[in-house]
Amino acid sequence: MPLKLVKRARSETYYVRGAVKGQSVYESSGTSDPQQAEEYRAKREAELWQESIYGKRAVVTFAHAVAGYAEAEPRSEATKAYLRRLLDHFGTMRLADIDQTALDQAYRHILRDGAEASPATKVRSVLTPLRSVLEFAAVRRWCERPAFDKPRIPMNRTVYLRPEQVTDLIGNAAPHLKPFLVFLFGTGARMSEALELDWACLDLKGKRAVVWQKQGNERHIDLPPRICASLAFLPNRDGRVFRPVRSRKSRNGKGREVGQAYSENGRTSGGQIKSGWSVACRKAGLPRHMRVWTPKGQEKPKSVFVPDVTPHDARHTWASWQYCLHKDLMRLKADGGWGNITTVTRYAKVMPNAYRAKILEWLGISD
Repeated sequence: MPLKLVKRARSETYYVRGAVKGQSVYESSGTSDPQQAEEYRAKREAELWQESIYGKRAVVTFAHAVAGYAEAEPRSEATKAYLRRLLDHFGTMRLADIDQTALDQAYRHILRDGAEASPATKVRSVLTPLRSVLEFAAVRRWCERPAFDKPRIPMNRTVYLRPEQVTDLIGNAAPHLKPFLVFLFGTGARMSEALELDWACLDLKGKRAVVWQKQGNERHIDLPPRICASLAFLPNRDGRVFRPVRSRKSRNGKGREVGQAYSENGRTSGGQIKSGWSVACRKAGLPRHMRVWTPKGQEKPKSVFVPDVTPHDARHTWASWQYCLHKDLMRLKADGGWGNITTVTRYAKVMPNAYRAKILEWLGISD
């Protein structure tokens, strides 16, 4: 029987009920407006007719594929954020219609800089999550396997700092940031791993910390003497190890207070220490550039100091130091929690052996 609109008792929402080519349907139209409900009914009936004649590939939409992809297994907050933006753009577009032209249009509409966005941004924010959803759909035979042109990402020079540069950087950081930076450079921990580190996972006597990688894997980190000494001076012994310091207003004016934990952002960036990191880099005289832009709706341009060294470069620095000390890629792979040697070689750069003694001294290790 054809589809028709019905209502449930004590509900204003219209439901679509009936059968098309033997396929039963009983689902909400999502609206109490009779005209919109009728449009939904007509569309669903047409989709089911198409599916019965041409197969499911002809009618599966991007929204349907995203729903299945999101429910199949837990996704990170970063992935969910990317999917929401893709869903806002593609909506109920058929998977069969998402081709290279549609991808190019997505770059222009989704990204802040549109088609002028960097290749890395295009790949990270649009292409990779889109391809993941379409691969998921292709396995279920909802569409063909995706085939897109991948923007060529230029190779950037890997940055690592020498021991004296790290000392200057930490020396110019705010007091509450110093132990955090010592931990980053001394252990090679990722920003997310360090920010989420809990005292329950820290053993100063055993010189060991347990962190959790973004894949959910447990990773053990050996703590050099300098890192243990730095952590030993922290006042708290429960909850998060590293805590932010924020300005607050009091009766006597502005004051400072220590928070319980840095803000959660789903491991999408390291922006929690962006300001403090920038100030320390500027005072330490590290390489930088000025970003100049004109805010939307304004005529006067603004500029801001942007360091060329990022917090993630602490991990590059640690990897380069460790390779200088041991010359052992397999050991470095295990210690750093990387999945393959290729990634390790991108992080670790060959430092002159002349720095070996300075690295050991910085870490507080006797040769």
